Amino acid sequence: MKSSTKSISLPINFKLVVELVKQLPFEEKVEFWKVIRKETKNNIEKDKVFTHFASEKALAKDWLSPVEVEAWKNL
Repeated sequence: MKSSTKSISLPINFKLVVELVKQLPFEEKVEFWKVIRKETKNNIEKDKVFTHFASEKALAKDWLSPVEVEAWKNL
């Protein structure tokens, strides 16, 4: 028998996910936790890049001030 994968859209929310996870056997909870940890880590890495670009404009005000230009002109 050939298996196929289909995407099914179901209404879901945080509370429902929590209730479903509570029903999993311990081993599957551990696997689920690994997936969540990996997904969270990926988002944290993306957020670091976003924070870098978001703060660049604010920091540029200090970097481009006449005082800073004077301090760095001999380098």
